[in-house]
This record gives sequence, C-alpha cells and structure tokens, in this order.
Amino acid sequence: MTEKKKINGFTLVMLIVTTSIGAGIFALSSDLAHAAAQGPALIAWLIIGIGVILLAATFNNLLIKCPTLNGIFTYGKKGFGDFAGFISGWGYWMSCWLGNIAISTIFMSTLGYFFPIFSKSNSIYSIIGASICSWLLIFMVSLGIENAAFVDSIITICKLIPIIVFIIASILVFKVNFFSQHFWGNLANSFNFSSTVVQVKNCFMTMMWLFVGIEGATVLAARAKSKKIAGRSTLIGVVALLIIYVLASILPYGYFTRAQLINAPQPPMAYLLEKIVGPWGGLLISVGVLISIIGTWISWTILPSETMCAMAKEKLLPKKLGETNKFGAPIYALITTGVMVQLFLISLLFTNKAYEFAYSLSTASVIITYIIVASYQIKLSSQEKNKRQLFIGIGTLIFETVGILFAGLKYLLVCTIIYIPGLYLYYLAVRKRRKLTTLEKIGMLVIVMIGIAAIWMLLSKKITI
Repeated sequence: MTEKKKINGFTLVMLIVTTSIGAGIFALSSDLAHAAAQGPALIAWLIIGIGVILLAATFNNLLIKCPTLNGIFTYGKKGFGDFAGFISGWGYWMSCWLGNIAISTIFMSTLGYFFPIFSKSNSIYSIIGASICSWLLIFMVSLGIENAAFVDSIITICKLIPIIVFIIASILVFKVNFFSQHFWGNLANSFNFSSTVVQVKNCFMTMMWLFVGIEGATVLAARAKSKKIAGRSTLIGVVALLIIYVLASILPYGYFTRAQLINAPQPPMAYLLEKIVGPWGGLLISVGVLISIIGTWISWTILPSETMCAMAKEKLLPKKLGETNKFGAPIYALITTGVMVQLFLISLLFTNKAYEFAYSLSTASVIITYIIVASYQIKLSSQEKNKRQLFIGIGTLIFETVGILFAGLKYLLVCTIIYIPGLYLYYLAVRKRRKLTTLEKIGMLVIVMIGIAAIWMLLSKKITI
C-alpha cells in the first residue's frame, strides 16, 4: 500500500491540475468579459497568480509540518482554539455546498444546449431539475458509490479534451490587431489608472472562484516520493493551472468582441467553440461539461458532508452529525447539507444571476477559512523563526484579505446569516464539555448582530444580490 501512494513529480503535477479544474472554466470567458477588458484582466491574473502560488505554498508547508491534522479547519483549532476551528470549518462547509449550487446551475444551463427548457438557470424547470439531481447524488453517495475509480478516469479525460480543443482553436483564430482594440476597456484605448483599478477589482471574485478547492489538490503532495518533489510539483501544478486558465479566458478576446463574450449563453465555452469550428464544437464542449460536472458534483456532495462529520468528531458540532450508516457515509451530515442546498436552490428564483450569486458566496465563505489558515502559517512560522514561511504566510493573509474587501464584502455579510444556525450547533456541542469563554460569547454576539444587520439590509435592498 505504501508504494502505491508514492508518486513521481510528473504524475503529481497532472493530478493537481485535473483535481483543481472544475466547472468554472467553462463559464470563464463570459464571466471575465463582464468584469474587465483584456488589459486589466491580464493585470488581475498577475495579482491572482502570485496570491494563489502563496496560498498553495502555505498549504504545502502546513501539510509537511502538521501531517497528523485531519481537515482544513483543524489548523484553526490547533492554532487558535475551538471557536476558530468552528469558524474555519463552518466556512469551508458553506463553501463546498454553495459551490455545489454554482455547479448545478452550470449543469442545467448546459442541458439547455440540448433542451431549451433548461436554458435559463434560475427558471422553475432548472431549479426542479437541479433539486432532483442534488438529492439523487446525495442518495448515491449515501450508498458509498463515490469510490468508483472508473468515474474519476472518465471525468479527467472529459475535463481536459474539450478545454485543450478550445484553447487550440482559439490560438488558431487569434488576431493580434483585433485583440489590441479596446485593450484597456475605454474609448480612448489608453491606460487609465482609476478605470483599470475598478476593472481589476471586478475580476477578483471570478478568478478566485476558480481556485476554490486548491487545498484538496495540494494534499496530494503527501503522496509524493519526497518533500522536495512535493514542493516543486505543487508549484509547477499551480503554475500550469494558471496558464490553462489564462489561455482559456484571454484568447477569446482575440476573436470575439467583449459584447459577444458577455452575451454568450451558458456555458459560454460551448457556444464560442461552436462559432469557431461549427456545431461539433458546441456538442463536444457540452458533452464534456456534463460529464465533468457530474464528477465535480459528486466530489462536492462528499466534501461538505465529510467536513461536517469531521467537525463533529472534533467535538465542534453535535455528535449526531458525525454518525455514519452501514455504508460508511455520514448520513445526517449528508441530509443536513442537502436541505441547505435545497433552500438555496429555491432562493435562486429571486436572482437574475444565479451562477454568479452561488460562486461568489462560495468564494467569500472559503476565504474566511483561508484567512485562518494563513494566520496559523504566520503563527507557526514565527514560533519556528522561519522567515521564508513567515513571508509566505503574511503574503497569503494580505492577498485573501484584499480579495474579500475588493470583491466579496456584501457576500461575506450574507455568509454571516448562515453562521447563525451553526453557532447554535457549536454551542450544543461545546456545552457538554465546558462553558463558553468570554471571547467566544463576544465572537458569537458579533456574528449574530452582523447576520441580523445583513438580513435587514437584504430586505430593505441596501445590498442586492
């Protein structure tokens, strides 16, 4: 068994790339065009690239230094106590099932390529279809079928082939002169600092969403033949991932106008490739997207329930949520997560931007977790007097903090609403062992107050989603 787990650098790089790529890439060209012109988008990619590499380096270091910790939220618990562990874990749990909602909207929109009734992602038909699929996957996972290796193999192929075909086709039709037009997104086509800053800011949430789940990919580094190979492969894998994302998002600017990219139906990659090579291109992407999303959807059905189960075992949530059925599936955690997914699927009826709303909430909630992880990296590196890792931790913390302030503050406010029931579950779990500390009581009160304020702001339309 030990030998099987030890993998070489090239294999590890490929695993990191394929594990990290999700449904977001198939909608990326349109999402990015909404946010910025090609010049500001390239600047945003540079900033995001540096930040993501720092984040990956942080996870890689903690993985090596703390190999016995099980679950991303345990860094918060070990470094700052139970309450920080709960905040981190609940944020990660939220991110996983909210990401599930984003995935479901893309899935239904892709079905709309074949069946127009599903073309609008927040229609009643799409919501019903997504709900049925969601509960079906929960049922399947409860039977333990997620371990089928052949599913992973098929999904890996279906992820990469359409993306590679799209990138190659985009390179072949790319026109430099066309690409340089409206490069900075203004009529004068010249660099304007304030306009560029606004456009770069608009890119953050779209780009950061693509890397939600990167911690799962860096965990693969534990299976490398050595720590040196693990570190190098993680870095190469993240850079390769960045190159794929940049090419898939920037190349279309060299053939399509920004208006065409913005107005492309979901999933944009299918409709854009159809325009380039003909109907077979749209069909290839659509079939690839559907199969790819099924795999991602399975993984993102497992992740939140496993996280909730692990938190229960760490005594941060009631013991009941950690119980498993005869197939080893955390059944109560699965059902709880399924109910939350269902409630938010229904809420999509009231927003015109279902996909953007879901992935923005998912990204905002996971950034909470990443900030706590970066803080632990700083604490650990300070204790070890490791200046290099301390710099990485500080850089990661700054990047994640700026990211949430730039693009996701209103979504962070909405996330505090979902924290309120979690705080009650945390209280139920902790009271059996000890009394709440003063800091915990203050922290809970602050979150509840912000959550109530967020509800009022939503109802009064002070913030819109």
